[in-house]
Amino acid sequence: MAVGYAGLPKLMVVPGVRIGVACAGIKKAEKRDLVLFELAQSSTAAAVFTRNAFCAAPVIVAREHLEERSPRYLLINTGNANAGTGRAGLDDAQACCEALAKRVECDAREILPFSTGVIGEPLPVAKITAAIPELVRSLSEDNWENAAYGIMTTDTVPKGTTRQIQIDGQNITLTGISKGSGMIRPDMGTMLSFVATDARLDAGLLKECLGRAVGTSFNRITVDGDTSTNDACVLVASGHSGVSIEKGTAGYQRFVEALNELLIELAQLIVRDGEGATKFISVEVNGGRDEGECSQVAYTIAHSPLVKTALFASDPNWGRILAAVGRAGLDSLDMEAVSIYLDEVCIVSNGGRDKLYSEERGQAVMQRDEITIRVELARGESHTTVWTCDFSYDYVKINAEYRT
Repeated sequence: MAVGYAGLPKLMVVPGVRIGVACAGIKKAEKRDLVLFELAQSSTAAAVFTRNAFCAAPVIVAREHLEERSPRYLLINTGNANAGTGRAGLDDAQACCEALAKRVECDAREILPFSTGVIGEPLPVAKITAAIPELVRSLSEDNWENAAYGIMTTDTVPKGTTRQIQIDGQNITLTGISKGSGMIRPDMGTMLSFVATDARLDAGLLKECLGRAVGTSFNRITVDGDTSTNDACVLVASGHSGVSIEKGTAGYQRFVEALNELLIELAQLIVRDGEGATKFISVEVNGGRDEGECSQVAYTIAHSPLVKTALFASDPNWGRILAAVGRAGLDSLDMEAVSIYLDEVCIVSNGGRDKLYSEERGQAVMQRDEITIRVELARGESHTTVWTCDFSYDYVKINAEYRT
C-alpha cells in the first residue's frame, strides 16, 4: 500500500470531457487496460513528453499529431509500452489511431496515442482495435475513477485528485489522474498523467502553464533514477465553463496555483506508491548559489542506494547523507558551513556530527513513515525540494519478476 495513501477521492467531472474504459486483454484477461478521452471541439491541449532518446513509438506519433492538429481523442493502453519496436512500432501506433478514427469519424491526426508496459514487445494491435467499439460505447463524463484504474501497471493504488476554484464568480474544475511506481525520475520521469479543466485557455498559454507546473512537480520526483521511454503529461482545457483565462489577471494566478497544487499532489502520489516503498522522503536543499546546484545536491541524496536502503532499515546512518552532499560536485563547498537535518534533528554542523545529536534522537526520526532530509548550504539564497522514497526488498522483487 502506498505510504500515507488516503484513498481515491471523488473525482469531479470536467464538462466537455468524456472517458471510455475497456478490457482488451493486452497482458491480462479482464483487466481494464484501454482508456479513451474524448475532448470537445472547443478544447485546446498541451503535452510534455519524456526526454529519453529511445522514446516510444506512441510518443513520436503523439508529438507529430499534436503539432498538426488540436486533438479530439487520447487513446491509452497499458500492458505494452510499444517502445524499442522500431518502424513497426510506429506503424502499429498509427494503425490504432486510424482504427479509432474510422469508428468515431475523425482524422487520425486528431488522436494522440499513449502506451505503458513492457518494452520491446510488439503492440497487440488486433486486441486493441477489437476493443474499440466497447471503448467508444462506454464514453461518459463520470468515468474518471475507472480511468485511474485503467492506466495502472505496477501501481498498487489508483492515483487521482481534483480541484474546484472560483474565477469571476464562476466555478472552474480541474481533475487529473496519473500512473507510475518505478522508472521514475526527472525529465518526465514510467509515468503518465492526464489532467483536464473546463476553463478556456489558448494553446500557447496552456503549454506555458503546463511546462511551469511540471517543473515543480513531475520533474521533482524520483524513485530509482530511471527515466522511462514513455513518460507523458497532457493538459486539456475544454472551455465549457465559458471562463477565459488571460495571462496577468487575478484569475490566471488562481488557475496557475490550483494547477500547480494538483500536479504536485499527483507527483507525490507516484512517489508514495514507489515500487516497494515504505517511506515518503522530502529532500530540501536551501542556501545554494542557484537552483541548479541545490538540485544537484538533492538528487545526489535522493538517488543514493546507500541512503535509500538506510531509510528502509530506519537506520540513522547519517554518514551516508554527509557523503552524498560531499560528492554532489559543488565547487568550493565549505563543509563547516553546511548543516544537515533529519526532520527537526540536526545531525551535522561545523563539519561533523552536531554536538546535540544522539543515536536515539536520530532513530526516533527514522522510524517515521514520512521524513524530511534538509540541507543548509549557507552559500546563497536559492532552494529546491525533491520527493523520493526508500529502497526495500520488494523493489528488487517487483523489478526482477516484472516480465514473469
